[in-house]
Amino acid sequence: MRKVVLFFSLCTLLVLAACSNGTSKDSIKVIKFADAGWDSIRVHNSIAQLIVEKGYGYNTEVTSGTSAATMQALEQGDINVYMEVWTDNIKEVYEKAIDSGKVIKVSTNFDDNSQGLYVPTYVIEGDAKRGIKPVAPDLKTVEDLVKYPQIFQDPEDKDKGRIIGAPSSWVVSEQLETKLETYGLDKQFNYLAPGSDSAIVADLAGAYKKGKPWVGYYWSPTWVTASYDLTLLKDKPYDKKTWDENKGTEFPPNDVVIAVNKDLVTQAKDVVDFLSKYHTSSELTEDALKYMNEKGVEPEEASRWWMKEHEDVWTTWVSDEVAKKVKAALKQ
Repeated sequence: MRKVVLFFSLCTLLVLAACSNGTSKDSIKVIKFADAGWDSIRVHNSIAQLIVEKGYGYNTEVTSGTSAATMQALEQGDINVYMEVWTDNIKEVYEKAIDSGKVIKVSTNFDDNSQGLYVPTYVIEGDAKRGIKPVAPDLKTVEDLVKYPQIFQDPEDKDKGRIIGAPSSWVVSEQLETKLETYGLDKQFNYLAPGSDSAIVADLAGAYKKGKPWVGYYWSPTWVTASYDLTLLKDKPYDKKTWDENKGTEFPPNDVVIAVNKDLVTQAKDVVDFLSKYHTSSELTEDALKYMNEKGVEPEEASRWWMKEHEDVWTTWVSDEVAKKVKAALKQ
């Protein structure tokens, strides 16, 4: 009899230990968000974290890593929420995670984004106020770059132009290299994959300040595209077969979605219900990013400003009771 009592006592202790540590499959105390390395995901993380913490009473954390690594962590349950999955940039990884049933798409954050090779508009049109004359007035498409390698001269290789790409850890970097090879631009241009997003911006900002030609990869929504007058070079209309074969078209339509680990649906149904209503746009996202850059503040402060400015947007995602709690927190 003592052995039976001891056995059940041990089982009870184990169950209580599991519950006290928040490790039960159907309970959660800390909701972990993915940070894949760019500002807009950090802003959306901060908005969602504030609502989750103040409105629903959960603690939150952020886990940083590459797009592929954070998606794998989401699939494994080490991350619970991914606020900005650029679905086509990591198409294979994302679709595998969805097909496994371990990751669930709960909403589309925004779907009016763009990406590709940009140039400062003054390169094409000039800028009379700054005394800048157009140096490539006929530059309209990515393929047109073949006529202008000397305009975008590589400072370390005078015989070639230079195109600033995406960081090598990003899937899009490989796609860009293939695109340049398809158009034969690799023969006249060197492709530079910088170490980070901030390195792209620093290179662009340096050229822009001096009014010099610059061509490189970027995307919208960002504070960069909101703050600088840039022109996205046109490309051939998207065709799936061609894109899959050689990237010789514009980038595919790219829904930017919110995804969660499947277990969160039972662990925090209230949070998943909120996230299923979460929807913004490139313009709304760029509002926060532009403020962040102009004021020199962190994503957390920019998100609080954004929520005060766009109360009419985020209050539609939550109940009146939750909205009241969050509004009170924003006043503190």
